Amino acid sequence: MHSLWIANILNMVLDPLLIFGWGPVPAMGVEGAAIATNIGRGAGVLYQLYYLAGDKGIIKIHRENIKIDRDIIIRLLKVSAGNVGQFLISTASWLFLARIIVNFGSAAFAGYQFAIRIIIFTILPSWGMANAAATLVGQNLGAKQPERAEKSVWTAGFLNMVFLGLISITFYFVSEPVMGFFSSNAEVIRFGTQCLRIVAFGYVFYGYGMVIIQALNGAGDSKTPTILNLFGYWLFQIPLAYVMSMKLDFGASGAFWAIAIAESAMAVAAIIIFRQGKWKTVKI
Repeated sequence: MHSLWIANILNMVLDPLLIFGWGPVPAMGVEGAAIATNIGRGAGVLYQLYYLAGDKGIIKIHRENIKIDRDIIIRLLKVSAGNVGQFLISTASWLFLARIIVNFGSAAFAGYQFAIRIIIFTILPSWGMANAAATLVGQNLGAKQPERAEKSVWTAGFLNMVFLGLISITFYFVSEPVMGFFSSNAEVIRFGTQCLRIVAFGYVFYGYGMVIIQALNGAGDSKTPTILNLFGYWLFQIPLAYVMSMKLDFGASGAFWAIAIAESAMAVAAIIIFRQGKWKTVKI
């Protein structure tokens, strides 16, 4: 957390300074934003290295510990491959959705971009909850306590569902003023408000789904969430968005509904898979 504070505060301070310029610092525009991000992230990584090399942290790395262990490296690559695949699949799906939405004009595209960033911001606490559940699953499976691991996931999922349910209610009533903070264009606000309200319908399901998927990753079963993401995003969400928005003439709202429907369906599928319990027998 300290590393993230350093990286993001530096980024926030340097962004306006390098983008717009001040005093002897020239205005660099978009290039300044990129430089600010690199400096902030780089500072965060340097802090991590300093912390790991010192004696204050829980994890201490000394010179004699630094050696090549091919078996560990191969196992890490196998486990991480699924997480990398999940990230690539989901990120690419958002890009294709953007390609569909841009057909309905710059206002629809801008509203979508603002809304998605607001959505990502509001679900950050939920990602923290999901990652905590993944950690608890790994710890309890390592301690030969699979039932306790399962109980922790259901508890985290319920709390996450309640949190995102409250967020969805808030979005329904205040999404327009929130969008007004980012844009003064009436059309951009209209599309962004529409996106927030529609996507929020899937929040309750998503609250459980994101915890379940991270729990599967925490158990070492990264293959199942990868396959689930592949089918949910590429074979369901994107085609559904195209059909609803372009063929059925729902417009941009068709793509927004596709997001809510696909996320909800993926959450239900993840819950069904998790209840089968095969993740308890995964060996890393």
